[in-house]
Amino acid sequence: MIEPTQKILMTDTETAGTIEDPLVYDVGFEVFDLTGRVYERASFINQDIFKDAELMSTAYYAEKIPLYEEQLKSGESVLLPWCMIKWKMYDVCKRHNIKIVAAHNARFDSKSLNYTQRYITTSKYRYFLPRDIEWWDTLKMARKVFAGNYDYRMFCLKNQYVTANNQNRYTAEIIYRFLSGNNKFDEAHRGLNDVEIEKEIFRYCIAVNPEIDGRLYTKDYVPKHNWHKYWWNTGV
Repeated sequence: MIEPTQKILMTDTETAGTIEDPLVYDVGFEVFDLTGRVYERASFINQDIFKDAELMSTAYYAEKIPLYEEQLKSGESVLLPWCMIKWKMYDVCKRHNIKIVAAHNARFDSKSLNYTQRYITTSKYRYFLPRDIEWWDTLKMARKVFAGNYDYRMFCLKNQYVTANNQNRYTAEIIYRFLSGNNKFDEAHRGLNDVEIEKEIFRYCIAVNPEIDGRLYTKDYVPKHNWHKYWWNTGV
């Protein structure tokens, strides 16, 4: 059970490359607790990918690249090399004693962060987050919370938010439309913007079921990697 004042880090990534080998060019995060208090938030653009025109041409939301240029000019986002983004995320986790990092469809975000880490370092360093942090998945949580929710089922049927075999869909955009009552809401598909709605999905799921297990990996899975060696012995 998560205590109301326990700090959670919600993150979201946008990627180039392929679904199988996703490369992060945008990572947003927010540190919050279940009371709704926000402690810190940031939007980082990975210059190692973002400045590579060939790679960025493969971005799923390539049409949003001009928006990122505007965010960088306004200071809403910060352009940094990947090693600095990793260091800043580590610093945030350490200062706020983060034990849970969450994302909607966390399997993809965890994969994209780790794959980018391996791509940038040519697999010398393979994992992005410290080993004692658990990944939680709001997609997994939502499926548990909304599975028997009559109102959500009627909402999905009415708006045709169903799969080919007539099952409810659980994208962050659809869930937030239901929670907010705004059926015209469009997900931004930019890291920090999407974190805002995914955070509310997380808080709602915990409010409905405080005992919910949202862990992405429910077994005693601890990746073996040299995270601390990377940071403290290289001087990065």
